[in-house]
Amino acid sequence: MDALLVLEDGRAFRGRSFGMPGECVGEVVFNTGMTGYQEILSDPSYCGQLVVMTAPHIGNTGVNEFDPESIKPQVAGFIVRLHNEDYSSWRARGSLNQLLRDYGIVAISEIDTRALTRHIRSAGAMRGIISSEDASVERLAEKARNAPPMEGQDLTRVVTCAAPYDWSEGSAPFSPLYAARPSGDGQTFRVIAYDFGLKRTILRRLADHGCQVTVVPSATPAAEALALGPDGIFYSNGPGDPAAADYAVETLRGMIGRTPVFGICLGHQLMGLALGGTTFKLPFGHHGINHPVRHIPTGRVEITSQNHGFAVDPDSLPADVEITHINLNDQTVEGLRHRTLSAFSVQYHPEAGPGPHDATYLFAEFVRLMHEWRAA
Repeated sequence: MDALLVLEDGRAFRGRSFGMPGECVGEVVFNTGMTGYQEILSDPSYCGQLVVMTAPHIGNTGVNEFDPESIKPQVAGFIVRLHNEDYSSWRARGSLNQLLRDYGIVAISEIDTRALTRHIRSAGAMRGIISSEDASVERLAEKARNAPPMEGQDLTRVVTCAAPYDWSEGSAPFSPLYAARPSGDGQTFRVIAYDFGLKRTILRRLADHGCQVTVVPSATPAAEALALGPDGIFYSNGPGDPAAADYAVETLRGMIGRTPVFGICLGHQLMGLALGGTTFKLPFGHHGINHPVRHIPTGRVEITSQNHGFAVDPDSLPADVEITHINLNDQTVEGLRHRTLSAFSVQYHPEAGPGPHDATYLFAEFVRLMHEWRAA
């Protein structure tokens, strides 16, 4: 059936409905990855967003049981140029269309995603609505404008786990080349991972590197986490405005200096806030698997997987915080560490899922810090 995508500024795109017929609203963002649509759909960091894929053909390889980053698709809606119902892959267990229908995800195809992406790049990410029920551009634009903006939203409580659980599964049989556990004395390390929208690939990378992981809900107090006797604390990725998750910032302040801490994506933004910095909304965010980042201490350039709409303000960071990584496209902060305490974070996704594995070494760095802390 026919469907409409309408942005809050009134720009409309006519296409065809697939997935679940209906209506959905959210912030419209684009992802530049050529592969990995199943991981993108199931990444909790996309909660509350309508995701545009810039690759023209989506659905070719179907869906499978290993690639999901969480228990279900997390996007508010899905936007593609061409949807392929027929799929071909030895790993596939079903079609993309059926997956979206099973979980009630509204999607639209046969629209000019190139024009849509160019519009977002110029005007910035904005609220939008997909509908197969209402043909009025004016009514749909008003609904989009009435939706809450991403600023000020704490979505971590929507996607976090309900209770603690243990994780031990590694990446095998699909381990990346550099994901093997580092050589050493055979020690294992107990890690408490805060779930703000935690990806399964992150958990697998931690397990690959010899970590015994216990995942805890986002609002777990610092004292409760430290009482579990961790060798290190991990702060995960997640959706929404980091400044709205003030409870998570206060929790992190209570743990920095008491055990090594590693943060990724939202965890990086929360680290910046906990160390005295501020965050701001990016015009259209970084979403894709081809973003160049420079590691400042070595000058090495990493091609990275990214998914975030906020960033840490470099001018707000105190003198005892060092910027370690910088985005080569727009010079935003991609990594930081405390100069004297065992705390560091990166804005991008070193675990990939999907994406390149240039930055897998950061998990080994976390293990090294825990090893030093234990030996001290």
